[in-house]
Amino acid sequence: MDRTQVVEENYANPKTCLFHVLFKGAALAFYILSALFVNNFVIIFVVTVFLSALDFWVVKNVSGRILVGLRWWNEINDLGESVWKFESLDQESLARMNKKDSWLFWWTLYLTAGAWVILGIFSLIRFQADYVLVVGVCLTLSVANIIGFTKCRKDAKKQLQQFAQQTLANQFTSSLRTAFTVV
Repeated sequence: MDRTQVVEENYANPKTCLFHVLFKGAALAFYILSALFVNNFVIIFVVTVFLSALDFWVVKNVSGRILVGLRWWNEINDLGESVWKFESLDQESLARMNKKDSWLFWWTLYLTAGAWVILGIFSLIRFQADYVLVVGVCLTLSVANIIGFTKCRKDAKKQLQQFAQQTLANQFTSSLRTAFTVV
């Protein structure tokens, strides 16, 4: 191997990456191929939504944690208001996350939602309102993960900025104390 050649980074978590993509692909493939092989809307609806729900759960609870170090959930407080909760790894661990894993996570998240939008447009053009319902449910699950993880990533960046500002302020006050301390 030539020393000037850059070593290509591999996936750090290939099994997680596989399952991250598997349920997305399975839901899309079943929906698309079912038009050719299945003539029962109920089966198409149940299987497609089930696969999409599995994808939602895997992304939200497994691959989001492992591939990008983020986790989100939503709670209802005592006042009945929706409250978003976020978790992220510490900044040092986030900086060490595998770039290929992260790239795969984010791109497949957005591409899957885009694919559902396109399939929804086709269903509208063909005047198949029942299939728009299937696509709507699957798109909602995809978009919920996009919104949750995007908010979580922004929250992690905000926490990093607050930590940096606090560290800088503590360093500054410590320097001032040291400078004005009588020895």
